[in-house]
Amino acid sequence: MTRRRFFASPEAFTPDQKSVVLNPDETKHLRNVLRLETGDEVYVFDGAGREFRGQIDSLKRDQTNVRITEEVIPSARESNLNLTMAVALLKGEKFDLVIQKLTELGTSFVVPIITKRADVRVRNEDDAERKLVRWRRIVMEATKQCGRARLMTVNSPISFDECITRFCVESELRLMFAERDGASLSAVAVDPATPEQVAALVGPEGGWTDDEIDQARDTGWQIVTMRVRIMRAETAAITFAALLQHRFGDLN
Repeated sequence: MTRRRFFASPEAFTPDQKSVVLNPDETKHLRNVLRLETGDEVYVFDGAGREFRGQIDSLKRDQTNVRITEEVIPSARESNLNLTMAVALLKGEKFDLVIQKLTELGTSFVVPIITKRADVRVRNEDDAERKLVRWRRIVMEATKQCGRARLMTVNSPISFDECITRFCVESELRLMFAERDGASLSAVAVDPATPEQVAALVGPEGGWTDDEIDQARDTGWQIVTMRVRIMRAETAAITFAALLQHRFGDLN
């Protein structure tokens, strides 16, 4: 039977991890959508990698108390690859799709980046916060669906300069996917040692500027060019994440 999965942060569990309280949003879904009742079996994951089986102990309008019966192995394991995808901002539904699919593909971290040709601009801090709240909600729903117990982290939008010089510098392998001036993925990934941390840059619909490509190369990023059909930016982000998980992670 498909697991009926809900999220609760580690702070929502009692210290002895014998029970957990689901918040109003999870309670609304549990009660109004799934029509669950006291005594029904549910699964609760904490977003940090742990999942538990339990039974509904009490059900109120704005909270659900779940009695934990045992810790279980999440239905979907985490990839051995710590993958950061730095993706140029795209218009609403396109970036929403990218967030959803990168969650399903086992990505660890998504960094929305502001590029010279990005489709979207962040007007102010409030605008950035609204976007971040939406993206995290999409991550939550995708995590429930795909069986992960660890939430993919989504960062607030940052500049291209900050991303390539500060944010991803600890990754063992840093790749910029560009439509020109690069080598194939197989030519770049020739080191027999499998990296544990990989960061990838994916540009906007208009592509990278020459200056952005030069700047990335000068700061240690390797340029990768896939010499195939032209893909939309959202397709490219999803495809490249799948290729990296196949090459270095658990999609094999």
